[in-house]
Amino acid sequence: MSPFARRSRQERKIPKRPYRDSAILYAVLAAAIVVVSAATGGDLVRAFLFALGFFAVATAWSWYRWRTRLREGGRP
Repeated sequence: MSPFARRSRQERKIPKRPYRDSAILYAVLAAAIVVVSAATGGDLVRAFLFALGFFAVATAWSWYRWRTRLREGGRP
């Protein structure tokens, strides 16, 4: 098997708190959007609104995928 072969979803362990971990990750990335905008002299209101939209969409998608995966055979 190639060292670059992707592992299947069944081989990867489910985190202890997948919903919380996803929300924290996307909150950090949303904050990075605002920080980069501030550092480059961008419009902070626009960056904040974009970051808020990014956080909402990314978190919702992630939570949907976790719920689906847990229903398919992960732990409850």
